[in-house]
Amino acid sequence: MLKQFLPNQHVKSIFDIKPEELKRKGIRGIITDLDNTLVEWDRPTATPKLVQWFEEMKQHQILITIVSNNNKERVQTFSEPLGISSIFQARKPLGLAFHRAIKQMGIKKEETVVIGDQLLTDVLGGNRSGFHTILVVPVAQTDGFATRINRKIERIILNWFRKKGMLQWEE
Repeated sequence: MLKQFLPNQHVKSIFDIKPEELKRKGIRGIITDLDNTLVEWDRPTATPKLVQWFEEMKQHQILITIVSNNNKERVQTFSEPLGISSIFQARKPLGLAFHRAIKQMGIKKEETVVIGDQLLTDVLGGNRSGFHTILVVPVAQTDGFATRINRKIERIILNWFRKKGMLQWEE
């Protein structure tokens, strides 16, 4: 049961994910969470470093779709200036939004990674839907109200994975 929460990979930051590595693995698309994965949950726009990361992915023909549980205004205010497709109110960990994203990108799930900062939404949803999942350390130490509850449960699961030697994690 707990293995559903175990990511295939974990990295400190989105910036540790390189397009060359993804291409070598046959990856053509990224489904990524927004809040505390790409930027702090209360930052309205992308940082210059993140804009550069998106550009690198585009240069390597890697497609990106932001899949967020947040509302339309938050997600579109962030994604539209960047020209990145998005799905808001995704209801993760349910799989519908993940499948919509690959359909929009025109790729297969085997060619896609799911990146996020939460076990209970991003990793669980990606794993249950059959995607390769990458867990990142949250970019902010603070969270919105609902996420704070998830983080307490996540800490228990992460500690269990640590004790079993299944995951090395930094906060």
